[in-house]
Amino acid sequence: MKIQKILVPDMGDFKDVEVIEVLVKEGQQIKKNDSLITLESDKSSVEVPSTHEGVIEKINIKVGNKVNQGDLILDLKSENQKEAVNKDKKIEKKIEVKKQEIIKQKEIIPAATTSKSRTKSASPKVRKFARELGANVLEIPGSQRAGRVSEEDVKNFIRSQVAVNGGKIEKKIHKEEYAHEEFGEIELKDIPRVKRLSGPQLVRSWTEIPHVTQHEEIDITEMEQFRSSLYDYYSGEMLKVTPLAFISKALISALKAFPNFNASIDPNQNKIIYKKYFHLGFAVDTPHGLMVPKIRNVDQMSIKEIGEALKKTSKLCRELKIDKKEFFGGSMTISSLGGIGGTFFTPIINPPEVAILGVGKSFDKLIRLKGKVVSRKILPISLSYDHRIIDGAEGARFCVYLSKCLGKDFAFKLAV
Repeated sequence: MKIQKILVPDMGDFKDVEVIEVLVKEGQQIKKNDSLITLESDKSSVEVPSTHEGVIEKINIKVGNKVNQGDLILDLKSENQKEAVNKDKKIEKKIEVKKQEIIKQKEIIPAATTSKSRTKSASPKVRKFARELGANVLEIPGSQRAGRVSEEDVKNFIRSQVAVNGGKIEKKIHKEEYAHEEFGEIELKDIPRVKRLSGPQLVRSWTEIPHVTQHEEIDITEMEQFRSSLYDYYSGEMLKVTPLAFISKALISALKAFPNFNASIDPNQNKIIYKKYFHLGFAVDTPHGLMVPKIRNVDQMSIKEIGEALKKTSKLCRELKIDKKEFFGGSMTISSLGGIGGTFFTPIINPPEVAILGVGKSFDKLIRLKGKVVSRKILPISLSYDHRIIDGAEGARFCVYLSKCLGKDFAFKLAV
C-alpha cells in the first residue's frame, strides 16, 4: 500500500472555485475516474474524478471551500500494480462464478444495480437542477444505468415537504398520497436565481428574529399638495418626485431620533452595533425577482437627489448591472407596494438590519377635523422590528414621530 495525493486538476482560467459537494467519505473504496467532488463557478459545474483507485484515508477539503489547481483533495491508500492485478483476477473469477450460477437458475441479470455507496452518478446539470429544487442528489434513487440520476428522477423526488427547524431547512421525506399531475395538467419550472438566493436569507430572518409589526395611518395631505406643486425654477416645468423620496427623508430624521433602529446585533460578542451612517435599502421589483439595493448617505441628499438615485438604482437592478456589494451595509429598508396596491402587510426584516418599513398605497379617507368632515390623503405603513432590541413602546413612538415628519408641520422642511 502507498499513499496517493489526489490534487485539483488544471481547470483553465477558473480560480477560487467553490466546492459544492463532497461525493465520497473517509474509508470508502473508490475506483479510478470515480467522482470525488463537485465544483461550481459562475459558468458551470464540474465533477473532479479520481486519478487512482484505493481506499480514502483522509479528506482535506469540505463543502464551501474555495480551491485552485494543485490544492490537495484527499489522501488515498493505493495498492501497487501486482496487488491490483491479483485482486482484479480474484474479482473476475468471483463474477464469472456468480454469472454461471445465475445462468443455471435461469435468472435475468439486471441491467442496473443499486450501489450501497453514498456516491451518486449524475451530470452537473442534473446536480444543479436538484440543488435549485432543494433536493440532495445523494438521496434520489436513480433509474438510469448503474443507478445514474436523471432529471426525471429529480422531478419525481421533490414531492416532499420542507420543515423548518432551528433556523435551518431540513428535508422531511413525505410521499404525497396523490401526485399533482393526477388532478390535471401541471408545469415544472426552475426557481428564479434571485429568489433562490434570497430564500435562505428570508428563512434565517423569520426563524432567528422575533418579529413585531405595528401599523399606522399617516395623514400626508399637505405633503401631497406640496409634492404636486413642485416645479423647476428656471424652466418652469413641473417636477415629478416619487413619494418614496419624501418618506426616505422622513425616515432618516426618525433614525437620528431613534438610534436603536439604525443598529445591528453582534451575536458573537453579545453587543449592539450602532451605525453612524445612513444607507437606506429599497425593495425593487424586477423581472428576475425582488432585489434590495442600498442608497448611500441619504442624509446628505435633497428630495430631488433621492428621487434621481432611486430611478438610477432601480434601472441597474432591472438590467442586472448593479454591484453585489450594493446589497449589503444598510441602515434600514423600505418596502413599498404603493405602485401596486394594498394597505397593510408584514414586511420581513433584512438581516443584519433590525427594522423594515412597509409602505402601502395611499387612499382618501373622510375624517372629522375641527368640527367638519373632510377628505384627507392617508398613507398606510407597516413597521416590523426586532423585538430583542426594540420594544413595543419605542416602536409606537417611532411611528408617531414618522407621522409628524410626513404631516403638515414638517412636510416643507423635508424638501430642503
